[in-house]
Amino acid sequence: MITFLAGGTGTPKLLDGLGESKFEPRETTVVGNTGDDVELGGLLVCPDLDTVLFDGGGVLDRERWWGIDGDTTETHEELHRLADAAGLDGGPRYLSDDAQTAGREIARWRRFSGVAEFMELGDRDRAVHVTRTSLLDEGRTLTEVTRVLADAFGLEVTLVPMSNDPVASVVHTDEGPMHFQEYWVARRAKPSVRDVEFRGADDARPTDAVLAALAAPVVVGPSNPVTSIGPMLAVPGVREALDSTPVVAVSPFVEDRVFSGPAAELMRGVGYEASTAGVTEAYPFADAFVLDDEDGTELDRPVVRTDTKLDGPDDAARVMGAVEDALEAVS
Repeated sequence: MITFLAGGTGTPKLLDGLGESKFEPRETTVVGNTGDDVELGGLLVCPDLDTVLFDGGGVLDRERWWGIDGDTTETHEELHRLADAAGLDGGPRYLSDDAQTAGREIARWRRFSGVAEFMELGDRDRAVHVTRTSLLDEGRTLTEVTRVLADAFGLEVTLVPMSNDPVASVVHTDEGPMHFQEYWVARRAKPSVRDVEFRGADDARPTDAVLAALAAPVVVGPSNPVTSIGPMLAVPGVREALDSTPVVAVSPFVEDRVFSGPAAELMRGVGYEASTAGVTEAYPFADAFVLDDEDGTELDRPVVRTDTKLDGPDDAARVMGAVEDALEAVS
């Protein structure tokens, strides 16, 4: 049994190497970050869960690592046409404070109007969100709904959300607080980061499925330590579970150079050095690290080095092999 903590695109890219490893997909659990989730026009969108879902189902748009390959966007385009014709301002249109905590609890603190939606949702992609939201409204948990969708896409691994409770990643910037998706998708990470809050985390709980998964050896993929992995670590009980099991982490940095995304800005914003050294500080529970060949960072824990770029299945298989070696060193 093996468990991967997944958020963003780093860990999903690593999972492409699963088939060439000694890890059996059917004995593999992927715990997905839900701090990035957003309710857009009444539909709950779970970007990090969906990246694993679509990739495992063979339909992911691998150019963007977002959405379904070849999807049409007629609904999205018509929403923008209507907004323009009606003279409505574009998004993001964050709903009022009262609306954030009314109604569907799982979407708390992350509700946006669908008028001129600020995230592009493909038509097939939207069908996933309609199904997810409708099943939640029927009374199923997010864990149960994710299992239904995973079966529909023929996923081999077990995909579970980090919690059935709402946790919202809110980035505090020099322009005020904003949901992570507004900061990253709408504002392209331009505002300066002052802090990151995981709203609701103190009241959230890991599910039994998550706790069972964290009893196995854990791999933290090369995801953003702040907003991809941070929301999981903020849920009570998760850090304690990681302290009690072998953990290998793959650094998303090569010394102070990040592979992609806003990790450097976010790391600095919450007080960590934007580097591999900062990642090790953020992950005190990690027993070993996989670093790039060009990363000379000296650590007080076992290190396995390889070329850690992830541009395709061959790269993923190579890095997954290094993960295996690192786990052997600490198991």
